[in-house]
Amino acid sequence: MSTRLRSFFLVLPLAASLAAAPARADIMDTITNGFGLLGGGEKYKTELLPDIPADDIYNEGLAKLKSNDYEGASKKFADLEKQYPFSQWARKGLLMTIFSQYKKNAFDDAVSNAQRYIGLYPTSPDTPYVYYLAGMSYYNQVPDVMRDQVPAEKALSVFSQLLEKYPNSEYAADAREKSRIARDQLAAKEMTVGRFYLTRKNYPAAINRFHDVLGKYQTTRHTEEALYRLTEAYLAMGVSAEAQTAGAILQHNFPGSQWTKDAEALLKGGGLVPVEHSDSWMSKISKTLRPS
Repeated sequence: MSTRLRSFFLVLPLAASLAAAPARADIMDTITNGFGLLGGGEKYKTELLPDIPADDIYNEGLAKLKSNDYEGASKKFADLEKQYPFSQWARKGLLMTIFSQYKKNAFDDAVSNAQRYIGLYPTSPDTPYVYYLAGMSYYNQVPDVMRDQVPAEKALSVFSQLLEKYPNSEYAADAREKSRIARDQLAAKEMTVGRFYLTRKNYPAAINRFHDVLGKYQTTRHTEEALYRLTEAYLAMGVSAEAQTAGAILQHNFPGSQWTKDAEALLKGGGLVPVEHSDSWMSKISKTLRPS
């Protein structure tokens, strides 16, 4: 409570105790008449504005969208929710609010309202589109691989929900493509960090990163390099069996690639050849390896 309001409530009881009864009656008359409670009070006469038809508000919002006034459009569509709650106009207004915010690049607001829409209207025919807009809101915030990849993770999560719930929707194909790109971005981040550890000779930390690429993002274009880097890291640690396994899996899945040739040369330099050892964790992963 502000200092001004606090002072008002402290002074009012004292003023009331000192005032005569007719004065209190005058105050009550002023309050009730001024706010139109008793119908009097010319100075503060209340006027009821006529309701604006819902389709007029909606069309005004569309006009603002057409003129690229996305802020004005989102406000107009939000008015539909306020003036026509619990109606189909409220649902349409919320959908168009999300779209306007997305177009305005107010991505956090678009995601927040998308979550609200999904909670309120889970069976709406437009719900798949709302999932798509939420996913795209995260996708459009994905930074370069040197920065935090939380937006890529969230985009992938939302697109995965869309594909799981609505695999045949008209947005599914693009959601799959955006998911592929998001996975590639996440794998690239892991590779960047893994290479950093490798140059610092922190081999266990590097191996963990390359392991994640194989375990989580094995269909990305980074799989080949991850296998080569594992060959390199395990050789540097003197763990020959794991180095041979990485080289063998690389050789089997990417025969003739440059990464395969480099791994073979690396093993040969240590007097080894690619051999898959069945007790290796990589051997288990190789059973489901599906390079894109």
